[in-house]
Amino acid sequence: MPSPRPRRTRTDRLARQLALAHWIERAVDAGQVASYGDVARALGLTESRITQITALLGLSPAMQERILLGDAPLGIRAAIRAGRESEWERQSA
Repeated sequence: MPSPRPRRTRTDRLARQLALAHWIERAVDAGQVASYGDVARALGLTESRITQITALLGLSPAMQERILLGDAPLGIRAAIRAGRESEWERQSA
């Protein structure tokens, strides 16, 4: 009998969304896609969802590292709000 899939946590989802944000940004910068709209259509998401995901790129490098290591004490919505905060020191508040 196959072993059950490990349950994904909120932190896992946030890390995947952050990785997707970096992939989207690289694809747009490299000219692989013309816009966030093209990415949205290709992934079957809305442009506003792509904008929310890419807002995670505004997180400080330290916060991004914590997310990728699974040590971030916040969910996706809080991370998106924090990513829109331009002062990195205030993101951890």
